[in-house]
Amino acid sequence: MEDERLLIKRLTDKNTQNEAFRVLVSRYKKPLYKHLRTLLLDHEDTNDVLQNSFIKVFQNIDKFKGDSKLFSWIFRIATNEALTFLKQKALKKQLSYDELSEFLVEQLQEDDLYSGDEIQILLQKALVRLPEKQQLVFKMKYYEQLDYQTISDILETSVGALKASYHHAVKKIELFLKDH
Repeated sequence: MEDERLLIKRLTDKNTQNEAFRVLVSRYKKPLYKHLRTLLLDHEDTNDVLQNSFIKVFQNIDKFKGDSKLFSWIFRIATNEALTFLKQKALKKQLSYDELSEFLVEQLQEDDLYSGDEIQILLQKALVRLPEKQQLVFKMKYYEQLDYQTISDILETSVGALKASYHHAVKKIELFLKDH
């Protein structure tokens, strides 16, 4: 696997940029899809946001400062794209962000590409009731098993704040599951 520094160098060189971008897409497509799918729930929306995220990465690679890992920077872009997409979708449907989230969970049950069982649907229903930051932290920790430092780099939040958000999220989910 290509060293990250070399990949960044190749991405910023006009002569090697296109081939390096293919390497980047190949390397990050699956984990980014998985990440975006947990946020967006819908397969088609996920593919759209994934494509837009890679376009933003390509357009802005020269602005990557190396303060974090390339992985974290790309995931930050994708996360922001997903959140923006959800807010725009809510506006188009004339729903609040929370109403849209509940609508997406209901649609998820009918999605042929979703393989979760009733417990997973119940977990999704619990998640949409959490504040946005708690949802993000929980999904990154639980579904993607990212460590707190990586999540901190992606969300640009302190590790301590993330641990507190995750703890609160878990407690709220436990309460929801007990009641249902």
